[in-house]
Amino acid sequence: MNARILITAITVLLSVTTASAQKQLPADSLTRELQEIVVTARQPATTLVGSTLVSTITGSSLQNIGNALDVLAQLPLIKVQDSDICVTGKDNIEIYIDGRPMRDSEELRNMLSSDLKKVELLMAPGAMYGSNTGAVLKITTRKKFMQGLSVTDQFQLQRRRRWSTTDFLGLNYRAGNWDIFIDGSFNLNNSVINGTTTSQLIYDGKQTMVGSSRHNLYKTDAGVLKGGFNYSNYKQAFGAYYRYNPECGNFSNKGNEWLDDELPLNRIITRRTNSHTHLVSAYYENRLAEKYLLHFDGDYRYSLVDNSVETTYTDTSIAGVNSADKRKSTLWAGKLYMNVPVGKGELTIGTQDSYTNTTLDYRMLSSEVGAYIPSSLTDVRQTSVALFASWTRMFGKFNMSAGARYEYVDYDFRVDGKRNDDVSRRDHFLTPDLNLGYSFNDHSQVTLSYKVSTVKPPYSHLTGALNYVGRHEIEGGNTGLRDEKMHNVQLFGMWKELIMQAGFTRSVDAYAFVKQVYPAKDLQLLLHPVNIDVSSLSLYMVWGKTIHCWTPGITFGIYKQWLEIDGDKYHKPIYSYYFDNAFSLPHGWVITANMSGQGSGYMHTNKFGTTWFTMDASVGKSFLNKSLTVKIMATDIFNTANNDWTMNTFGVFVDKRQKYDRRGVSLNITYRFQPRQNKYKGKAASEAEMNRL
Repeated sequence: MNARILITAITVLLSVTTASAQKQLPADSLTRELQEIVVTARQPATTLVGSTLVSTITGSSLQNIGNALDVLAQLPLIKVQDSDICVTGKDNIEIYIDGRPMRDSEELRNMLSSDLKKVELLMAPGAMYGSNTGAVLKITTRKKFMQGLSVTDQFQLQRRRRWSTTDFLGLNYRAGNWDIFIDGSFNLNNSVINGTTTSQLIYDGKQTMVGSSRHNLYKTDAGVLKGGFNYSNYKQAFGAYYRYNPECGNFSNKGNEWLDDELPLNRIITRRTNSHTHLVSAYYENRLAEKYLLHFDGDYRYSLVDNSVETTYTDTSIAGVNSADKRKSTLWAGKLYMNVPVGKGELTIGTQDSYTNTTLDYRMLSSEVGAYIPSSLTDVRQTSVALFASWTRMFGKFNMSAGARYEYVDYDFRVDGKRNDDVSRRDHFLTPDLNLGYSFNDHSQVTLSYKVSTVKPPYSHLTGALNYVGRHEIEGGNTGLRDEKMHNVQLFGMWKELIMQAGFTRSVDAYAFVKQVYPAKDLQLLLHPVNIDVSSLSLYMVWGKTIHCWTPGITFGIYKQWLEIDGDKYHKPIYSYYFDNAFSLPHGWVITANMSGQGSGYMHTNKFGTTWFTMDASVGKSFLNKSLTVKIMATDIFNTANNDWTMNTFGVFVDKRQKYDRRGVSLNITYRFQPRQNKYKGKAASEAEMNRL
């Protein structure tokens, strides 16, 4: 059905816009000249600078492809699924836009590709960033100096198994050195997941199976209101903004539960979520004596999330199970640093500090279940103080950067008002990093890097609360999770259009999810995270080149790990490939067709299923001198994405089969009146704590 809708829509769009294009001259452009079938747009010029991949978007074939997400999807080692950004072989990604941290992935959807100047991918971030940061994506927009009011509106209508819609409206007013902006957006999202989960084990001396089926419906209404200002002149800049984000969600799961050969029980789970988040961010930057740069960022964030869950068993006398939880989180954070020229290089010194307080009030309202899943009130407070320094310098064709980060963390964990001394702790971390590079010529470089990292688990994994999932299944956190210590060695190389990335990582006390028997009067299976030691090797080869109007990009990779838990080995490697294609055609047409696949293999304790071929595509065209853009996109066209996985831990074998609703089509319409991006220059005061919250 969706395929027929896509074909019909594309046919209508082609017939209408081709007819209009034949009557009009090609739109004027500073970066592209189209004469009949002659296309002079270039592939994004990607170079390796140290351990950073720098892609120039201005003047490339991607300049008019759509929004920032569309650009990122075509760049080396970056993969995009809906609004989620992944960097091949990396976790804990930080994204910056004009120096400020990206707080919401929708910012990239609302940013137009024509406003991008360059994209930098830091594959070995230095001491200036949190030690757990795997990669940093820095997006620089084109600066515009138009005075007065500018307006941008973007609308998306999407059809998968349900209809979803998004609209963004941005207003910007510039007068002299002042820049005032206010943005608003809303998102009405409907998604569906179908699947089954079976768990097999030996219980009381006999083979036992616990199973469940589900038909999940997710309906979310969310909005964002953001307003702020910037001031900048030659020497200094400052600014601030406030953002309010309310969200209301309704989840329903209609399915069955069964134990061995018993008749399945019809089950309905409903969850209602109400949340809101307030964020205030400010920055100040000053250039002193033409060679010193002083920068400060400050953030305050408060969020409140209310959940109520009800599980009912229809057609039976089994009592329903009700629970509720309320989570409050508060963050104060500040970051101050200075760039100073030292020894023919540049020295960056600074401090990054934060205070976080998170409380979770969990209430189990069913007395029978409360015997093994009790109510609890947890209070987590963390104070973090970090000092960092890094130095970079060029030695002819050699380049080097070295840094170190010291961090003190005071972690206080309380349950029902009582401090847990086994979990609460005070830690001192010292994490060095080193990068050495050599440039043979403009088209050939190589870089070797080493970094020590300390990765703190998300707060959701540290909770002591347990969640009722079924009559024989529980999910929860682990208050005893230790911080991960990671040693990472990476080798980067570039020769003409060929890029190589190789890395070896040794992680001590990483965390992975396991399923095991939970002590109770009857069979209960608990899914929760535990600490593990794991080593991994990754290798990726990337090639891309412009051939007339066609810009292909090919990636081949392998991920191999060495992990053993309780005598079970999780060693099978994952092979993957990506084949991206962008076509820049006359009269403003842009077409993309991206294909990917991967084999079955382990990522920690999960063995993911095989997906040999998936395909996404889009076709778009601009009108009214590029003020109006219309684009149609199709995702998972052949409905071949495989989201299945298995897990075999502590004698429990889990087989989870699920089908997401990624297959669908969407219509994107963008209108711009004197468009410009705001120039907020704030950076992350404590991006790691934001992600953990």
